[in-house]
Amino acid sequence: MIYFNPLDKFYKSQIGAVRANTNIAFRVKGNFDSVVLLLKKDGEEQCCSFFMNKCDGFFQTELSLSVGLYFYCFKVCDNRFIGVGDGLNGVITNEPNFYQLTVYKEDFAVPNTILGGVIYQIFPDRFCRGEQNKKTESCKILHQNWSDVPVYEPNERGQVMNNDFFGGDFKGIISKLDYLFDLGVTTIYLNPIFKAFSNHRYDTGDYMQIDELLGTEKDFISLVEKAKEYGISIVLDGVFNHTGDDSVYFNKYGNYNSLGAYQSKDSKYYSWYNFKNYPNDYEAWWGIKVLPAVNENNCDYVEFITGKNGVIDKYTRLGVGGWRLDVVDELPASFVKKIRKAVKNANKDAIVIGEVWEDASNKISYGVRREYFQGEELDSVMNYPLKDAILDFVNNKNSKKLSDTVKEQIDHYPQSVLHSLMNILSTHDTYRLFSAVSGIKTNGMTKREMENLVVPENKISDVKKKLKIASLLQFTLCGVPSIYYGDEVGMQGFVDPLNRRTYPWGKEDKELLSWYKFLGSLRKTYSALSDGEFVEVYFSEGVYAFIRKDFNSELLIAVNVSEKEQVLEFSGFLIDLVSGDKCLNQYILGENSCAVLVNPTL
Repeated sequence: MIYFNPLDKFYKSQIGAVRANTNIAFRVKGNFDSVVLLLKKDGEEQCCSFFMNKCDGFFQTELSLSVGLYFYCFKVCDNRFIGVGDGLNGVITNEPNFYQLTVYKEDFAVPNTILGGVIYQIFPDRFCRGEQNKKTESCKILHQNWSDVPVYEPNERGQVMNNDFFGGDFKGIISKLDYLFDLGVTTIYLNPIFKAFSNHRYDTGDYMQIDELLGTEKDFISLVEKAKEYGISIVLDGVFNHTGDDSVYFNKYGNYNSLGAYQSKDSKYYSWYNFKNYPNDYEAWWGIKVLPAVNENNCDYVEFITGKNGVIDKYTRLGVGGWRLDVVDELPASFVKKIRKAVKNANKDAIVIGEVWEDASNKISYGVRREYFQGEELDSVMNYPLKDAILDFVNNKNSKKLSDTVKEQIDHYPQSVLHSLMNILSTHDTYRLFSAVSGIKTNGMTKREMENLVVPENKISDVKKKLKIASLLQFTLCGVPSIYYGDEVGMQGFVDPLNRRTYPWGKEDKELLSWYKFLGSLRKTYSALSDGEFVEVYFSEGVYAFIRKDFNSELLIAVNVSEKEQVLEFSGFLIDLVSGDKCLNQYILGENSCAVLVNPTL
């Protein structure tokens, strides 16, 4: 028997997180003498008790709450409770097993910047080279051959320098806007673009300068403006937890015309950093000395990033559509709130996305509960939990983990956040998607051993089937799909920097490219995939089926990674958009296949 289910409006009138001061009705079914709702706010020891009124076959109570994170369950007698069970269904327990309830500010709203679209992540140095015959500083290596393998071996001093470049730039991206538009892309997320020593540019040298290898500020503005003509916005990578040691601010090597913190305690940047034993012993990100950590509580630094004419203000007013905040869980909450205000002051429609690898609604970072979705911090996060669940499904047939992850996100996140989640399957920090579903084990391997590790020719067809299933889930579950450049044409690669190779122009896998264009067209055509309702239909080992629907459209999506056919039964006439097959009342879903079933008359 189902006693309670927070994803059913009969039991909880507001699905998911709730706006502050909104009435919420809770209902519990069951033959009990009495039921008490136990509710406690995060950080408080004691529960508040709300006696529920007995109605015809159920118990009910209503309440409204102020902003915060809450936990609740139901007490049905002295030693018995109704709490979280499989699929979030309420089960009888002997100890309180709490549900979560996020309550957010009344004026919190996520802009429609990425809603319903497709994100495309570009590692700028490796996507496309517009300007040829470039020159750069002598300390940097510029590959002439676009197909070279990025340098990953340490030098004679045992250091991996990350100082080899391929020359990808803004003009190259501009030249491929037609390609991205045809792919259905509506947002480009760029890894860091500011002046830096390394090819990844997470070691910022000067926030106020575009890296010259990418082009000029004028070139960047041109990219922003030309992308807008295609309906594409630009999201920048905000790296505000650390800078480079080779920077205007730290200036360890004296390469900048400034008095850096490393050079003198009289530097105006000295207080930005935390020195233990000046000058060589200082806090660095994860102990990496080329990335000195910034004191994000320093007023001067915070003003530099978030103040009038500061970093956020400057680039947002140049027309960018939002920011992705690197390692946001290492930034103080007060700083994140000021970043959000700076973004919204410059452009109320710009979006703020955080790099969070866990459930962001209840994330604890360095012993502190974060309040990312209570209305003052983030609009969205990179959806690592869904990534892990999808890959576990296609690789290990783990349908339950996928089902549980989807349900938890619907229950924990505000609806506007849920539909704006950045649904990744690979990034510059993870295995390439093709490699992640290849079944190849890399445990104990060196980068040298992984350099030429690719899927054998006789296995490619099977891997493509798994990739298509994974990407279909990515494009049709709640959130916005984010393609890591080149995944759409079958690029392979395991660890950094082998997952950051150059896009193989002229050598694309046309079958996969066609598939991704199909997925992009789905999102353009069917509004239900934007912010429509999600209904789980069925799951078992290796099989998962669900419906997305709104007033304009309804789709039945089914995937099967098991070794046997599955029969889908329904009422009426449907067509499978994947195969083109037409079916009446039932559809045979083959092994390692997927279907998108719609009523052609709607």
